[in-house]
Amino acid sequence: MKKQEGADENKYGDGVAWVRGDMIGKGSFGSVFLAKLKKPRSRFSCFPCVMAVKSAEVSVSGSIQKEKEVLSNVGRSDYVIRCFGEETTIGEKGEMVYNLLLEYGSGGTLADLIKKSGFKGLGEADVRRYTRGMLRGVFDIHEAGYVHCDLKPENVLLVNNGRGGSSEFRVKIGDLGLAKRDKQSKKRKLSPYWRGTPMYLSPETVTDCVQGFPSDIWALGCIVLEMLTGKPAWGGMEDCNADELLVKIADRHQLPKLPVDLSVDARNFLKGCLVRNPMYRLTAEMLLNHPFLEGLVDDDNDEESEEVSDVNTCNSLLLLSDADDEFDYSSFSDDCSFVSEYEDGSYWSEEELDIKMAAEKETLEVKRSSDNTSSISSEFNDVIKTTIQCPSKARHQHTVTFTIPAGV
Repeated sequence: MKKQEGADENKYGDGVAWVRGDMIGKGSFGSVFLAKLKKPRSRFSCFPCVMAVKSAEVSVSGSIQKEKEVLSNVGRSDYVIRCFGEETTIGEKGEMVYNLLLEYGSGGTLADLIKKSGFKGLGEADVRRYTRGMLRGVFDIHEAGYVHCDLKPENVLLVNNGRGGSSEFRVKIGDLGLAKRDKQSKKRKLSPYWRGTPMYLSPETVTDCVQGFPSDIWALGCIVLEMLTGKPAWGGMEDCNADELLVKIADRHQLPKLPVDLSVDARNFLKGCLVRNPMYRLTAEMLLNHPFLEGLVDDDNDEESEEVSDVNTCNSLLLLSDADDEFDYSSFSDDCSFVSEYEDGSYWSEEELDIKMAAEKETLEVKRSSDNTSSISSEFNDVIKTTIQCPSKARHQHTVTFTIPAGV
């Protein structure tokens, strides 16, 4: 039996730099395998030692290729599963196989965590921490203009962040294969192929066929309630068919029931998510400032124990200077990743530098006329120090300092 399983796991073939391991998940999109590097200690590798590889035959890999597109557009986020690239392999029968190389969630999923609790729920402290991580991920996805459309505990992964104790794992949102642009047609007939999971669909999705940013917030509220109670938001409907569940969600008099023993902040937070009218539903940004999430230790600066480059979002910007210029590289981190376009206006173009040089020269000439001293030559030997701040999607600001001789 084990031999047969091993054969199934390797039927898609290995990559150039990695070896396919055990199957760790399977769905309508394809299969997910554990993968390890052939040369894990290579200093030139842009992959981590262990990855999750999502694979499907090229002819049926549309969902996985869509996920690659979405992840590339979302860019680097500390709360969205990272993508390390894509690769095509040859299966054992000669078929072309599309592979998406993703970050591995060694802690499993939120669904696994809820199951380990005996379906009794998690402690509120853990729920608050996981909720903030999910909201940050949802915020980044929405900022990129996408609606996830399939938020559920199974699609929220726990990734080791190199810390011990209760905060050993950080939640990251994965499985963006069903994501869509928010500006796409707001009304679209729901076909037998659901864009999402019925248990987490919002009322407007069921009644009006609309899936926008508020739909993700509704799903997030369902997940938070499930973490707190250990039971799905629509309790008692787990064994019902999809049609019966949808009828209940569409009923304008129905809302998920909140336990009486919830804290005031938790109850108010859920009320802000589980509002039937999407116009009155709170946004991800508003929820991040909710009292339910106050007092949490910020983990923005936590990094995984193994630093690797994200090959899809790393657009390195190489700054060059003349031989006479002084260049300070000390402020660069090892995993520095710059974007290629400046958005905050802190970068000076060559034209702007020329204008500044001309203004500086004019100021010095006026001073020479008024002072009529021999100290003018020393003024032109002064240098102008310019600081450029390069915005990074990794939420770090790296300062590069160099000097330009006056009058150049």
